[in-house]
Amino acid sequence: MATTRRTFLGLTAAAAFTGITPAFAGCRDQKTLYIGTYTSAGGTGIGIAQYDAASGAITSTGVLTGVQEPSFLIASGRFLYAVNEQTNGGVTAIAVDAPGELRILNRQSTGGSAPCHLALVAGGKYLLSANYGSGDVAVHPVNADGSLGARTDLVKHIGAAPHAHQVVQDPAGEYILSVDLGTDTVYTYTIAAPGKLTEVAQAKLEAGAGPRHLAFHPNGRYAYVANELDSTVVPCAYADGRLTPGTPLQTAPAGPQNYPGEVIVSPDGNFVYVTNRGHNSIAVFATSDDGATLTRTTTPSTGGDWPRHCAIDPTGTLLLVSNQRSNTITTFHRNQQTGTLTPAQSFSTPSPVCTLG
Repeated sequence: MATTRRTFLGLTAAAAFTGITPAFAGCRDQKTLYIGTYTSAGGTGIGIAQYDAASGAITSTGVLTGVQEPSFLIASGRFLYAVNEQTNGGVTAIAVDAPGELRILNRQSTGGSAPCHLALVAGGKYLLSANYGSGDVAVHPVNADGSLGARTDLVKHIGAAPHAHQVVQDPAGEYILSVDLGTDTVYTYTIAAPGKLTEVAQAKLEAGAGPRHLAFHPNGRYAYVANELDSTVVPCAYADGRLTPGTPLQTAPAGPQNYPGEVIVSPDGNFVYVTNRGHNSIAVFATSDDGATLTRTTTPSTGGDWPRHCAIDPTGTLLLVSNQRSNTITTFHRNQQTGTLTPAQSFSTPSPVCTLG
């Protein structure tokens, strides 16, 4: 990976895990937003906010402190889970007592360094984390109260300089895919009690491409891999846990050096969005009817610097972009028929690197 994020490594394990959250002033027109940050770069924990789905306006309502380097977040019912992207990596379980009211449950070591992505698999029985620094995938059981049990597995990616960047379960819930930037490979696993991974396949991307993240089409027959180092996205056929990469497509016009960050697919499968760090834009791709091919239609500016993450809100009408270096989150109105994006609002917040609505 480029030096864009590795400057946040080398941190020591953090202090006590305590949190303070102000009371949540609920409003039926407002929705809750959680913001992942780097606490080594100005963030103070997990940001808590509200946003208006109609206007795209975001308002801060507090922060959960005591969670170090929570650069990626996922949710399951009444619980949140955050990575602790540190040299001595960890994962933190958090209870959502009410919208915007968070309480830390516990933290477990991942057994590796710089965890940067999470997935809940097997019906939420296990939490998997991708350790970027050490190039391996950790497994933790999820207890009935939402807390995390002791690690049950740690699987190392084989190859020169492995850097596990993402773990994701396929739409059928049968296989787990781990995207590795350092080995230019996507690994496929199955998981079985008591939380052990078994490798079943590998898909090789072009040498030096640097695969970072992938996202599935809703039909489960195609996936799209964003390559960080050669600024491409690759449509891939998918069946029985095996990816078959197709022809790479550039995510940005010729210009400054560019590093794709996040790739997501619209709920209807008609559009794919990729963040461009360097070009500082969002690449909008239209999919073919079956999802097999992509056509880039536009690359609007994010209005900020270094868009690391993007997400479509549950209404499908907003896209939120975390501009890491300019300390802003930009919201866009999203046309669900054409996929086009229109800037809505900009929200200032320290070191935003992930949003969860």
